[in-house]
Amino acid sequence: MEQHRSPLIVYANFFSDAAVGLAAHEVMAAWAEQAPRKIWLLRPGDVLVTPVPLSEAFRRYASDLLGVPRESVAVVTAPPAPGLPMAEALCRAGLLDTLRRLVAERPGAELLPVALDASTAAFAARLGLPVAPYGPGGLERGAVDVAYRLNTKSGFRTVAADLGMRIPAGRVCGAEGLRATVAAMLGGYERVVVKPDRSAGGQGLRFLSRSDPAPMPPPEDPAGTWVVEQCLDVARSVSIQMEVGQAGPHAVFSGEMRTAGGCYTGYVSPLEDAAQPFVAELERWGAALGRHLARFGYAGPYGIDAVIAADGSLYATESNVRRTATTTARSMVERLGRAAGLGSPAWLLGKRPTRSRHDFDDALRLLRTRDLAWDPGRGEGVVLYGDAPADGRSWRYAVIASGRARAAELEGALAGVMAFEDD
Repeated sequence: MEQHRSPLIVYANFFSDAAVGLAAHEVMAAWAEQAPRKIWLLRPGDVLVTPVPLSEAFRRYASDLLGVPRESVAVVTAPPAPGLPMAEALCRAGLLDTLRRLVAERPGAELLPVALDASTAAFAARLGLPVAPYGPGGLERGAVDVAYRLNTKSGFRTVAADLGMRIPAGRVCGAEGLRATVAAMLGGYERVVVKPDRSAGGQGLRFLSRSDPAPMPPPEDPAGTWVVEQCLDVARSVSIQMEVGQAGPHAVFSGEMRTAGGCYTGYVSPLEDAAQPFVAELERWGAALGRHLARFGYAGPYGIDAVIAADGSLYATESNVRRTATTTARSMVERLGRAAGLGSPAWLLGKRPTRSRHDFDDALRLLRTRDLAWDPGRGEGVVLYGDAPADGRSWRYAVIASGRARAAELEGALAGVMAFEDD
């Protein structure tokens, strides 16, 4: 059975100002629905701190697949408070003493956050915990600052240009200059995309063209910053996930993003076919960004999102200096695949609505009845890597197989079994 060298307090701080402003509570609440998936990171002795409760059925399921006894890990649910980071919400809920007790019972524990932000750094210090992967040497202030900066569109554009990455033509402006900037950009390009400077997952994107009858509406945040970019003719959306370790930056995995209207809806890895030749360029860009992050003391995960344009050119569009929607799933795939004897499995992620509501046990029963559930003996199958959705219909799933073609075949079978609404 696997064991961490030191216990982890897995801190699912989806309520963080690293990726989006704290005022966007509804956006954060939607993202936080993904918090239960952090259970796939746990090993005996670990603690999960989550803003969303986990069902007993999901906990049993994950524990069984991981071979981690349910009683060997602890889960603390910290209900969110609008406008507050997770640490303050946890304190308001009277859970600080509970967490301190759990930490005291785990000598050498470290805090593993989704995102490195000022609130989390201060909370770790309050608990006397080092932040993983920084260790007892502690955080440099520069690490937090550079994480904030590179989680903005404008910050990334500046650094990407300095590092020689190819980026779409664009301008940065404040609210007072947004209309004029959009008009100027539409003078040179048929279509543009307007992006809030600090946003993630496609939140707040607006696509405009010269033929739009209505002008750019007033921005919701009069104090905000925006990026207005040329809207490229996109053939594929791809990403590279990297990590800054003790020996410097290194690639972890790459894949193709599934999107709808600029919003992330899923992922397929590894890159292959026509997209595979772009991996080397993505890795060069990722290594350059990692060296930049390391100069400020940053360590841990980060990624670059990019698009392959119709003309065959690769463009970097943003960086995510935090754990993203794919990093935990990839860790799960690696653990399950290793236990099944798979060397480098192919995998995909999806989120699709079903025509009928299901609870977790119902959904799992459907998979098992049709022999689609993950089977380590066969080395393939579907994993319900998130808990049952609140609406009983918006299911997140992962498919693991020996190759992408087989993963796609299993996903097709899954669509029939689950009766996806969009199938």
